[in-house]
Amino acid sequence: MKIIRDYQFIDDADKGAAVAIGNFDGVHLGHKVVIDIARVEAEKLGAPVGVLTFEPHPREYFSPDAPAFRLMNADAKASQLAQAEIDNLYQLPFNSVLSSLSAREFARDVIAEGLGLKHVVVGADFCFGKDRSGNAADLVAFGKQFGFGVTIAELKVDKGEVFSSSAIRRALTDGRVSDAADMLGHWYRIESEVIHGEQRGRELGYPTANISIDGLHPAKFGVYATVVDIMTGPNAGRYHGAASIGERPTFGVYKPNLEVFIFDFSADIYGETISVALVDYQRPELKFDDLDGLIIQMKADCDQARATLDALDQD
Repeated sequence: MKIIRDYQFIDDADKGAAVAIGNFDGVHLGHKVVIDIARVEAEKLGAPVGVLTFEPHPREYFSPDAPAFRLMNADAKASQLAQAEIDNLYQLPFNSVLSSLSAREFARDVIAEGLGLKHVVVGADFCFGKDRSGNAADLVAFGKQFGFGVTIAELKVDKGEVFSSSAIRRALTDGRVSDAADMLGHWYRIESEVIHGEQRGRELGYPTANISIDGLHPAKFGVYATVVDIMTGPNAGRYHGAASIGERPTFGVYKPNLEVFIFDFSADIYGETISVALVDYQRPELKFDDLDGLIIQMKADCDQARATLDALDQD
């Protein structure tokens, strides 16, 4: 997958694709429907298939001080889109120039002239242009005017609820990781570089790998059974573990993060990128009166996570 971060100065070889357009936060099953339609259109046209998205997310750009809402950072999103086997990811910088384009200007300057797209696929709720002034029907009209095809994909619905990033956020807020996985088509994952923490886990006999959740919508604070993919370095591979997301109230109140104890593992992975899948929510975050109580609970958490993940392997 090639990542293209400009629409004004690109190689001719990178033009002429059929693409799905959207923010694709979470890359859920609804997004994959749109991508699959773009793939069919690409095959008809003999063109590359791609995704057109934006960084930062427009909501971040317009409300930088609002509570974190993203399901994944830019690198994690690119990783998930690469697994969708697309040829090109058009990851355009959302800035003052792009945000000031009218709907017509976006269709002409970005889609038609800049990227030279042959076909675009959007969800039925798609809005674009300054002040979100354009909708999917407008895009169809602009496509006829500027020479690109448009397909409007129906929203994917299950049990009366539209598959959406917002619905996944609600599920994660409630600790309903199975419901989130049903909408995503995969476990919800938090992907980032391993950073140095307070090393209290090591002192307690449970050394953890710490990763930041800055900028991400926080899943319900508490303990989870997890599957951990170490994505870089000599220890790359898949492992089981138990993770805690929260503020570590036993030791005070700290900036929320994720720390995961990887079972039967002792290597140094500082600086490596890991992806932590939340498989099962076990309990809420608790404050313990003493370290002995915390250690007893940590052992119970790990035993429970091992049982959950072992059962998963046997399915």
